[in-house]
Amino acid sequence: MPDFEPDARLVADTYPITELPLCQLRLMDDARFPWLVLVPRRHEVSEVFELDDRAQRQLWREATAVGRALLEALEGDKLNIASLGNVVAQLHVHAVVRRREDAAWPAPVWGHGRAEPYDPDALADMRARILAELERLDLDAGDQN
Repeated sequence: MPDFEPDARLVADTYPITELPLCQLRLMDDARFPWLVLVPRRHEVSEVFELDDRAQRQLWREATAVGRALLEALEGDKLNIASLGNVVAQLHVHAVVRRREDAAWPAPVWGHGRAEPYDPDALADMRARILAELERLDLDAGDQN
């Protein structure tokens, strides 16, 4: 969808990484946690059940594959995948790599302390790591746009 735009709050809190078959992939601007946000390019959708069956499967395929790849690459202990939407109604899915020694363990990352923004070098490094992991994935499941 060429005129698709993520919610302004997602734009303010994240960095764009790439376009997946269904979702925009974005990185949360909090260097404490490797935290990706997948935003399906669908207008006026706030709940997973509002997607058709094919798009639901593709969303899950993208979230789990991207999350697993990052979990393995960063040697995390746990992967949290969630779609809350209490603050930003636009459908988006969080994939957060957790480590037992991270700042919020074992509690959720939401609302824990203050975000630590990426500095330009760390952002470039994380973006490159994510893109390198994505090259190994096959996320295509037909035309999702």
